[in-house]
Amino acid sequence: MLELTKRLLQAAEGGDPVLLASVLEPGPAPLVPGNRLLVEASGERLGTLGDPALDDLVAGYAPDAFRRHGAETLYVVDGRLTNRFTEGATSIYTEVVEAKPRFLVVGAGHIGRALAKLGSFLGFHVAVIDDREEYADPERVPDAHEVICDDFEEALKRYPIGSNTYVVLVTRGHKQDELSLRCCLGRGAAYLGMIGSKRRTSTVLQHLRDEGFDPAELDRVRTPIGLDIGAETPEEIAISIVAEIIMLRRGGTGRPMYWRRGPGQPEDAPA
Repeated sequence: MLELTKRLLQAAEGGDPVLLASVLEPGPAPLVPGNRLLVEASGERLGTLGDPALDDLVAGYAPDAFRRHGAETLYVVDGRLTNRFTEGATSIYTEVVEAKPRFLVVGAGHIGRALAKLGSFLGFHVAVIDDREEYADPERVPDAHEVICDDFEEALKRYPIGSNTYVVLVTRGHKQDELSLRCCLGRGAAYLGMIGSKRRTSTVLQHLRDEGFDPAELDRVRTPIGLDIGAETPEEIAISIVAEIIMLRRGGTGRPMYWRRGPGQPEDAPA
């Protein structure tokens, strides 16, 4: 148990993420509530839920949980795991334990400030970069954990970008966005988005293709950025961007969840 706890602390402090599964309700199985199993991304395990077959089920579920940064209660029904509540079934709480995700906002204008506020509200570690002293001011961006005033290229070259970093480019102009994008490509960010019209952003991406940047990396850039919700104000635009990030982070579809049951349809029929 001590080894398991140490590994959880390591993951929470920036080490490789792990999946933690805990028995909530044993149901019909001879399990002990509180038993824990830790699953590494490599598939290695530490601890047990008390049943090798159940451990195997959770290990098989782990890759999807890592992809979605998931945290949910699962139920054992007919030898499989489901997230649909099932009364009397064995229930297991699962959670990917990892460091707080980083939200890197490049540009501290109206949209950048709105993004910082939303990112902080959602539990991200928020960093904001701008090359103008009057904009890169902690009092102007009070929701950011870091406010960096420096040349965009220099600041981005130094900033640690990795698989738990979500980068949004919302600088004051076309030139600054393109320079910033160059510094972020190929560094493994979980999300890399750039604001701008289809025409403008297509031009930027074509410039980089012509210069020999990896086409696969360019295809990963989300631009134009955000979900189409008809956003107009900086706050609405920020919501559309953050909604896209959540969708990709959690494995959502972006489809409306509104649904009304038609004649003869079951209550859980898809939209």
